[in-house]
Amino acid sequence: MEILNENVPETTTKSSKPGVSIGGKILIAGTGGVAIGLSIVCASFVAPAFRRICLPYVPATTEQIQNVLSFLPKNAAGNLLDIGSGDGRIVVAAAHHNRALKTDGVELNPWLVYYSRLAALRHGVSRQASFFRRDLWKFDIKNYNIVVIFGVEQMMQDLEHKLIAECSHNAQIIACRFPLPNLQPAKIIEDGVNTVWFYELNKKSANN
Repeated sequence: MEILNENVPETTTKSSKPGVSIGGKILIAGTGGVAIGLSIVCASFVAPAFRRICLPYVPATTEQIQNVLSFLPKNAAGNLLDIGSGDGRIVVAAAHHNRALKTDGVELNPWLVYYSRLAALRHGVSRQASFFRRDLWKFDIKNYNIVVIFGVEQMMQDLEHKLIAECSHNAQIIACRFPLPNLQPAKIIEDGVNTVWFYELNKKSANN
């Protein structure tokens, strides 16, 4: 008779599998970190696409900057606002053009705001140029007598209403890429995609 020994543990043989090396783990962790970092950075650029009106980041060309500067006073003091200031090149250029001009930019993308502040510091105009991370539709523009716009066609109607309602009666508007739909420009620099429209805002005539 065969005797079964219940106290003898049953032995199971498992096939050994090679483990992930330390180098492999570091590589996986690094790849995951990069992916997360890229997702965070890209989110700031992609998020505006989900808004009602998208204001994409398209850097101003050298010709556009020169066309804008041609309408700015050379020595007179004033307050300039660049709506959708992107990487800050218009604001910085305007500060260099006229040292008596206080130049500001409003931009929703935080990474572009940080970059713009560094650019102003690098070009020596950080005390003259400021950048704000705000929603342009909620930003108060009444204290600016010069407003520069790099907009998209879909937003120009609503932006025109905001300018008429909030800007001072003697404000000057410089529109790039697309004109304001109803106001009549005082001057135009015809230059293809670099065309610039210059408006002298007059509330009385604008409301008629």
